Amino acid sequence: MKARDGFLLVTLVWVVLPLFSCIPLKMSIPGLSFTDAYFEAVSAITTTGGTVLTGLDFMPASINIWRCQMAWMGGMGIIVLAVAILPLLGVGGSQVFKAETPGPLKDNKLTPRITETAKALYLVYFGLSLACVFSFKSAGMSWLDAFLHTGTTMSTSGFSSHDASFAYWNSPAIDTVASVFMMIATVNFSVHFLAWRQRAFTPYRLCPEARWTFLATGASVLLITGYLLAHHTYDNFYDAFRFALFNTVSIASTTGFANTDYNTWPLFAPLLMIFLCILSLRQALRAAALK
Repeated sequence: MKARDGFLLVTLVWVVLPLFSCIPLKMSIPGLSFTDAYFEAVSAITTTGGTVLTGLDFMPASINIWRCQMAWMGGMGIIVLAVAILPLLGVGGSQVFKAETPGPLKDNKLTPRITETAKALYLVYFGLSLACVFSFKSAGMSWLDAFLHTGTTMSTSGFSSHDASFAYWNSPAIDTVASVFMMIATVNFSVHFLAWRQRAFTPYRLCPEARWTFLATGASVLLITGYLLAHHTYDNFYDAFRFALFNTVSIASTTGFANTDYNTWPLFAPLLMIFLCILSLRQALRAAALK
């Protein structure tokens, strides 16, 4: 398989797979058009997180499970999973892996064989997802909500089973867990794998993507906290920091969860959060250029 074949296969899968994934949505939700069902499936699998559905609190659990499961699978990249299967068919997977994987580490061989690399990344992804499930449950979610929101937190897709998103719980503990795992999910999972294999934090310090993401997001959280206090949006540091942390991390990681209506904040704060999305992309491109 040549490089262009890898790009073509990735594109075809992302276009064709939602055609099948939207069938359960189309069959199960009365009045849902095919266009809306396909949009929802594309949004889930690509972890974009936009939704056309409302009344999520009253939908059957199976629908929300299907939405969040698609998002979870798309988080690591279904193509990466396919890479582990392609060699069984006599097809090389390295070109597909490079076409699908973002960031400067995609040219590095984490393991001698590309199949083992795909399996290793999924092992890290699955392990972090388990940790996220138990953390959400310990913080006060039900098992179902913990499972659903783990899928959409680790994939940074932002789907929820509640129309109010995380404002449904109004829980500082749940917000904190979500913030931690959104930041974890923002970093390239290749870096997590290297850190786990080396049993050290050195890969995070050496990776320009991870280093600048942590620094820029942390500095922005503190800046927005001070800005909200200065404009008397919140009366105390605790509330200002809590809402600034959750929503800044959510937007910076492109997850899209919300625990308050930040559109009512002074204009500078939402603009800075949106700018962090652009900054994350710029750092990724710069890291690739330096590589």
